[in-house]
Amino acid sequence: MTTTQLSYLVFGVVLLLAVSFDLGLLSKKSSAITIRKALWQTVFWIGFAFLFFGFLWFERGHELALEYISAYLMEWSLSIDNIFVFILIFTFFKVREDHHARVLLIGILLAIVFRILFITIGVVLVAKFEWVLYIFGVILLITGIKIFTAKKEGQYDPQKNIVYRWMKKILPIYPEDVSGKFTVVKDGKRFFTQVFVVVVLLATTDIVFALDSIPAVFAISQDKMVIYTSNIFAVLGLRSLFFLLQGAVNQFQYLQQGIAIVLIFIGGKMLAEAVHIYIPVWISLMVIVVCIVGSILYSVQNADKEKDDEV
Repeated sequence: MTTTQLSYLVFGVVLLLAVSFDLGLLSKKSSAITIRKALWQTVFWIGFAFLFFGFLWFERGHELALEYISAYLMEWSLSIDNIFVFILIFTFFKVREDHHARVLLIGILLAIVFRILFITIGVVLVAKFEWVLYIFGVILLITGIKIFTAKKEGQYDPQKNIVYRWMKKILPIYPEDVSGKFTVVKDGKRFFTQVFVVVVLLATTDIVFALDSIPAVFAISQDKMVIYTSNIFAVLGLRSLFFLLQGAVNQFQYLQQGIAIVLIFIGGKMLAEAVHIYIPVWISLMVIVVCIVGSILYSVQNADKEKDDEV
């Protein structure tokens, strides 16, 4: 068995054990998730991601391990931005709190399937056409600039979502959460419920975020193991992050600027390689950590200052 095959095997076993533990012991059907439980679940998933980092360091060497942890932290930071959109979707459609965990689970599992599909397509494209990487670099630069200059007022509005508008046109939708069911029969006619709509929106919304995050991972590493594992670990942690951050939406108002700087840096790094300028992976890791941690700390400090000023 090669080291690559062993790495995939270990990842698969760890993933199955982790998901079984998370779903079997840390989650109950139709129960609300407390902040304390969400914190432990978040620590649980981050811990597993870092344990896999240690395994890769020992089995595949420090270079690949650093690529993996850089890609994971990149995906994890982008997923925080994703969470805030999820919160807006749940709030808009008034999904009952005790149904949040189940709806998120289904939406996230669908998101993982879509991400694997997109990553596979990306791997094939890069293998055949290496210049695609430079297109990814341009996309990241443009996206980073747009995110950095975006106004706070331009908040996500589920009513303007193309998928939602399309569903309203072609599907009979019952405008309520009917005990967490996906469909309901009223007057002899079957309707799709708000919960079904939310699941679809969660999965398709993650696709939009994946269009930014997957190119960013390719900029850090072209190793398939790194790309797949960093994405899957980050997405699996979305559910616990949702419950941990749902009461703190306004605490991270400068996070998008931190993410934007990282995307601009990663995009520039990718384009620099076209002229044979290569930036070491440890520098990428430092930039990611400093920008994300710095933007979070600054956001929290600024939020506390605004509270003090109001008092």
